[in-house]
Amino acid sequence: MKALLTIGLLILSNTFMTFAWYGHLKFGEMKWFNRWGLLSIVLISWGIALFEYAFQVPANRIGFRDHGGPFSLIQLKVIQEVITLLVFSVFAVVVFRNETFRWNHLIGFVFLVLAVYFIFKK
Repeated sequence: MKALLTIGLLILSNTFMTFAWYGHLKFGEMKWFNRWGLLSIVLISWGIALFEYAFQVPANRIGFRDHGGPFSLIQLKVIQEVITLLVFSVFAVVVFRNETFRWNHLIGFVFLVLAVYFIFKK
């Protein structure tokens, strides 16, 4: 159960992170948004990133083996990176319709899945 909770929280965390880091690039298409300065955009992104941390920190705490979770620190990091790339890929294809998912991206993800396999291998 802790593994699923950890992964769910990491997915939520990475969703907020992706919007904080890349959402402003899409919102830049709106004229009213372009009138705001860079400092305003950074502050909005920080506000969004606060929610990222609100999910990321509990995910790591719940999932970490030393706190009763099922994952080592390295396993947590690898899971988080794979989730980050998956969430970002969906975001890029859905929100930025001019981005395409190509075969080389798929091969890269296969290697990441292999990395997860080897990280979890005893």
